[in-house]
Amino acid sequence: MNATFLSVTSETRRPVPLPGDLAMWFFILAELLVFAVFFASYAFARSGNVELFNHYQQTLNRDIGAANTIILITGSLFVVLAVQAIKAGKALLCRNWLLAGMGMGMLFVTLKLIEFTDKFAHGISLSTNTFYMFYLSLTFFHFMHVIMGMIILGAVAWKAHTGDYSATQHTGVETGASYWHMLDLVWIVLFPLVYVMR
Repeated sequence: MNATFLSVTSETRRPVPLPGDLAMWFFILAELLVFAVFFASYAFARSGNVELFNHYQQTLNRDIGAANTIILITGSLFVVLAVQAIKAGKALLCRNWLLAGMGMGMLFVTLKLIEFTDKFAHGISLSTNTFYMFYLSLTFFHFMHVIMGMIILGAVAWKAHTGDYSATQHTGVETGASYWHMLDLVWIVLFPLVYVMR
């Protein structure tokens, strides 16, 4: 089912459809709330021990973090192009853009695994200190969401491939795209908060 909300303009008031399924929007809002609690907890803990957080923040690989930011934004662009393609009735092009988005997700996951492996090789764990507890928790939680996003895009791409979507019936594509954009939004907050801000 599609969700709608009222868009107020100077001329008229008319319903504007939210992209995708209403149930996914409830899920996205719930996930954003969880991340918001995580971010607020991080900020509170950091305010109580600024020196520790600043020191260990310098041990993170900002180049990988920045690369992953570009990768996720590029993946979101590909997903936008997939939605545009299906609205134009081009199901196979939609599938290809979704697969490209999945490819960006795989690249993100690969770089995060390299980053995690380096930290674990140096004996870093959740119990090392407060900073690493938040760093590992936040980034791993997001990492698992990216994997889920790739699964969703894969399922949507398969349905596009089999002709289940069209220019008039494409709610599933918009639903998957909405979830993927949530991942991008969360990372855009997470990266500067954990990797950059001092």
